[in-house]
Amino acid sequence: MKVIFLKDVKGQGKKGEVKDLSEGYVRNFLLPQKLAALASDGNVKQLEQQKSAEKKRKDKEKEDAQTLAAKLGETTIVIKAKSGEGGRLFGSITNKQIAEEMEKQGLSIDKRKIIMNDAIRVLGVTTISIKLHPDVTAQVNVQVTEEK
Repeated sequence: MKVIFLKDVKGQGKKGEVKDLSEGYVRNFLLPQKLAALASDGNVKQLEQQKSAEKKRKDKEKEDAQTLAAKLGETTIVIKAKSGEGGRLFGSITNKQIAEEMEKQGLSIDKRKIIMNDAIRVLGVTTISIKLHPDVTAQVNVQVTEEK
């Protein structure tokens, strides 16, 4: 009996898959638990429409991320910090501070998306990466200046 999985079922299939399973398993377990639906022509067409809508949504997200990445590439974030001799900072600049400064400029980026090997501890310009989408990473310049 052909079924379309509505939820992931361990050892059987993932959501959206169409599989041929034994009739007893389908009637006694999958259908009552609402884990699967019969693979009728209407249900298969509905599944295809859902998949195409999901693909369009993902493509739109990626396109938006690429647009934002281009905008971020032209942006320089300026952060003022107290520093000592030789341009060393008292403390460091973290991804949270960078996210807050970007928020002030009207760019809403989650601090967890900002990728830094370690915190910024010197004055000057540093390039950091921001992972906007699994396929899109933006480069942003962060300029740390001395606070008077």
